[in-house]
Amino acid sequence: MEILQKKNIILNCQPKAKEDVIREIGKIFCEDGYTTEKYTQAMLDKETVFNTAIGNSVAIPHGIEEGKVEVQHAGLVIMTFPEGTDWNGTTVKLVIGIAAAGDEHVDILSNIAVTCSDEDDVEDVVHSSVDEIYNMFAN
Repeated sequence: MEILQKKNIILNCQPKAKEDVIREIGKIFCEDGYTTEKYTQAMLDKETVFNTAIGNSVAIPHGIEEGKVEVQHAGLVIMTFPEGTDWNGTTVKLVIGIAAAGDEHVDILSNIAVTCSDEDDVEDVVHSSVDEIYNMFAN
């Protein structure tokens, strides 16, 4: 199973509550067989102990450590918010949901760090096509 499927790149999202964004990502992970339904709660729980907005207008919601048992396959869901959306008091434009169990997330996070190293890079991603974003993150 691919870590990122083109159908899981959702462009031009309207601002919405952080919890709604996380629930939407969790639903996609579950429907596509990446995780069980319980992983959504693990992502919501993570936000209570750690704000996943990492700077440069990027948030990377993922589950708490205990939630890793709910991951069946590593996966990504990418959502762009050109107008920005509130993430615990921080405005984010790029949300990358991560489902990973073992050390898979290390490579994923490394790719995100390189691709989103400054706000100009993030703006480029936010205004890219599905195919362009797929090529940035699927490798």
